[in-house]
Amino acid sequence: MVSSGLLEVKSAVPIIMGANIGTSVTNTIVAVMQAGDRNEFRRAFAGATVHDFFNWLSVLVLLPLEVASGFLYRLTKLVIDSFNIETGADAPELLKVITEPLTKNIIELDTSVIRDIATGDPAARNKSLIKIWCKTQKVTNLVNITVPGFANCTPDALCWEEGDKVWTQQNQTETINLKKCTHIFVFADLPDLAVGLILLALSLLALCTCLILIVKLLNSMLKGQVAVVIKKVLNTDFPFPFAWVTGYLAILVGAGMTFIVQSSSVFTSAITPLVGIGVISIERAYPLTLGSNIGTTTTAILAALASPGETLANSLQISLCHFFFNICGILLWYPIPFTRIPIRLAKALGNRTAKYRWFAALYLFLCFLLFPLSVLGLSIAGWQVLVGVGVPLLVFAIIVVIVNIMQKRWPHFLPSFLRSWDFLPKPLHSFKPWDRVVTASMTFCRTRCCCCCCCKCCKDKEMDDMTTKDRSLEMYDNPALTIEDEVKITATHL
Repeated sequence: MVSSGLLEVKSAVPIIMGANIGTSVTNTIVAVMQAGDRNEFRRAFAGATVHDFFNWLSVLVLLPLEVASGFLYRLTKLVIDSFNIETGADAPELLKVITEPLTKNIIELDTSVIRDIATGDPAARNKSLIKIWCKTQKVTNLVNITVPGFANCTPDALCWEEGDKVWTQQNQTETINLKKCTHIFVFADLPDLAVGLILLALSLLALCTCLILIVKLLNSMLKGQVAVVIKKVLNTDFPFPFAWVTGYLAILVGAGMTFIVQSSSVFTSAITPLVGIGVISIERAYPLTLGSNIGTTTTAILAALASPGETLANSLQISLCHFFFNICGILLWYPIPFTRIPIRLAKALGNRTAKYRWFAALYLFLCFLLFPLSVLGLSIAGWQVLVGVGVPLLVFAIIVVIVNIMQKRWPHFLPSFLRSWDFLPKPLHSFKPWDRVVTASMTFCRTRCCCCCCCKCCKDKEMDDMTTKDRSLEMYDNPALTIEDEVKITATHL
């Protein structure tokens, strides 16, 4: 959209920040698929949401700074003006070479329609995005047309009068369809919305299936001494005084792997199950995630370098805005251990969602649907409405956070009634009442569905409850992965 001139670079910077937040929803959904085991779910959800917290905190700090000063726009403008950048070759296709033949057999999109919609062509809104004809040919013919008068004839064209009409000749280009595409929806008489919903359902099904198989495979392979060795290699730091280098090396590894797969969502979704089963610690997953944020910008920069000369500067500038946004976020939330707030927030959220697993669905709904839509609606209403509603809510949230911190660290500085939230109704400071409501609702739904089916279903339910009760007495951690921690704890007590 920036390359086509539909958006200015300055207006597109907040969109880039929002896209950075949206890209982290995939690994959060992947973590939800491990909700069956509370310990795995605790680690997996923490490992996934550390990406969310990094993006949210970076936006909360850098977006107001960008609106006030335009520092990202000015910095990237200075970089563009400092170098004589010329149009280069297309971005390299790495993983796409493998996946493109498969995806073309499932669906193909008409990029010309997408381009026309992006440039604001009203006629393109009624066209289908599904590509039907893959091989076409343009034929130019010389045809006779009528014009209002001789003044409308071009100088080099033949023009004559026949009866009361003036005729001339003009070249007209016509597109001839030669060969249809081979994807499965080419003969489907379905609207674009229906095709999109079908593809979304199939994609989620494939994602969940692959995740379940990966987790089962890893759990079966990572046992015994193999698990101990892998965990030690992945989570051990370099010897003193070079221990600090390990995290930055992990950032480079994350950037390189993301450049290969050309998607940060793919890479972070791949390491989420590894965090869940305990192979990778969240402290190691954090720099890998930061590196994936850097790696995903390199593909965009290479793609921008392939833009035409007249749009090269704007395309490259918005790509650099994305790059420097992630660099600034890393400088804010990684170099100093005290500033690695996303890790602490993710661990706290992981503990909460492991206890109240329904909160994971609420988190996804609030952070990736309700909150963005609310901000969008307030923005459309005008900046006065956005400031009038947003600023009081933001101030209230900051006060609540400060009071929570003081309750844990310096309660003696607070008034007696503020040293805990017990003066509020319990639903306002505890999840327990809400958990009882959710549990009762789910139990009621299961009971009704069970009674509507048959007695066998109820018997199966009782067996499942007994199995779950037995499993609750077991240790969920992989012993091979936690034996080192147990040895350390025992040694400490001794």
